[in-house]
Amino acid sequence: MKSINPLVISGREVLPLIEGGKGIAVSNGRSSGAWAATGGVGTFSGVNADSYDDDGNLVPQIYHGRTRRERQRELIAFAIRGALHQARLAHEMSNGAGRLHMNALWEAGGTEPILHGVLEGARGLIHGITCGAGMPYRMSEIAARYGVYYYPIVSSARAFRALWKRAYHRHVEWLGGVVYEDPWRAGGHNGLSNSEDPQQPQDPFPRVLELRRLMRAFGLDRVPILMAGGVWYLREWEDWIDNPDLGPIAFQFGTRPLLTRESPIPDAWKQRLMSLRDGDVMLQRFSPTGFYSSAVRNRFLADLEARNDRQVAYLTKPAGELTVALPVGARGRPVYLTGEGRKRADGWIAEGYSVALKTPESTLVFVTPAQSDRILRDQAECMGCLSACLFSNWAENEEGTTGKKADPRSFCIQKTLQDIAHSGTVDDNLMFAGHAAYRFTSDPFYAGGFIPTVGQLVARIQTGD
Repeated sequence: MKSINPLVISGREVLPLIEGGKGIAVSNGRSSGAWAATGGVGTFSGVNADSYDDDGNLVPQIYHGRTRRERQRELIAFAIRGALHQARLAHEMSNGAGRLHMNALWEAGGTEPILHGVLEGARGLIHGITCGAGMPYRMSEIAARYGVYYYPIVSSARAFRALWKRAYHRHVEWLGGVVYEDPWRAGGHNGLSNSEDPQQPQDPFPRVLELRRLMRAFGLDRVPILMAGGVWYLREWEDWIDNPDLGPIAFQFGTRPLLTRESPIPDAWKQRLMSLRDGDVMLQRFSPTGFYSSAVRNRFLADLEARNDRQVAYLTKPAGELTVALPVGARGRPVYLTGEGRKRADGWIAEGYSVALKTPESTLVFVTPAQSDRILRDQAECMGCLSACLFSNWAENEEGTTGKKADPRSFCIQKTLQDIAHSGTVDDNLMFAGHAAYRFTSDPFYAGGFIPTVGQLVARIQTGD
């Protein structure tokens, strides 16, 4: 196994080992500070991060605003307060070693004011911003304003080309690196394009090589590429290390840091990780963002799959083959299905899925009354956590809406991610994970249920295992 050499990342020579930032309350100041203390780069999530009162008690994110716009202002305030708390904690935990980054999601609600609020209040504590989930054109301008490095997360050379030509060429001095996130292997939201088959993973090497060739054409031959998604044993990536064709490469670990003592996820989540098998992580498109995402197969995803299967096309007036009436809603107004569609609908209703909800694509999905109540309540309580939400039809525009029907085939992502992070209810919530998570079961490092410290994990990774 080749030894890994330090790289200059965010202005300091560090180990080329990065802790990937992971959503709501999953990578925090404690986990990222511990990673930075090993001499690498720790990354805490700036998405609705936890904050605490003067007595050290978690501040619950309860919303009181009557409108979505009012609740989004509360969400922004929560996010800034939480990220500042985590930045200070990470700084203390790092003992001045390594580098500290904050992860942001461009398509999350209020991302720009949150970045301004956090970077203004945490000067000197945060060295870099990683950002994906969309095309973060303005990130370079924001990073340059506060003197921090920026790290766009892309899944193709094409995406980086667009970012560079539109904005990044103006602030090249603050481009700390480019994160290549494999869209088939990474956990959380993935950057699959419409031309790529979600069932046919591609070899990352030629895709990263294409990215490096593009970067060299822009004079960025010494800017590191951070390989993210599917990285487990470094010995499996030995041909990437000191490869002159790829140039400087660092490795980002998103899934393995979940199973450390400093990781804030509940014990039930950690135990579930140690029981996964190959194939237990599912690439699906139920997210209200419209992106593909990778999560553990559980009751939550099974319910979404079944809900989508209980679906038929309808018209409000009879036409073509859709001429068979079905009364829906409290007033029993008729909609029109095919004969086969009506037969299927009657079967679902007989099974207890007696409420038909309309989708933006002129279909009906059939759910139980209890499921309907929850869906409608979650839609009504939307707090604008996304810039545009398929589930609630919220959007960050003057109208406050996407202009489409709310989609009951999706879910409130803010509520489920908050719940799994704080309650540990792993079967009935979205449980993000990379596709290599099943390796916790076979990796001898975790034998007997061993959970390492971050320091022990980083030391292990450097051996090649």
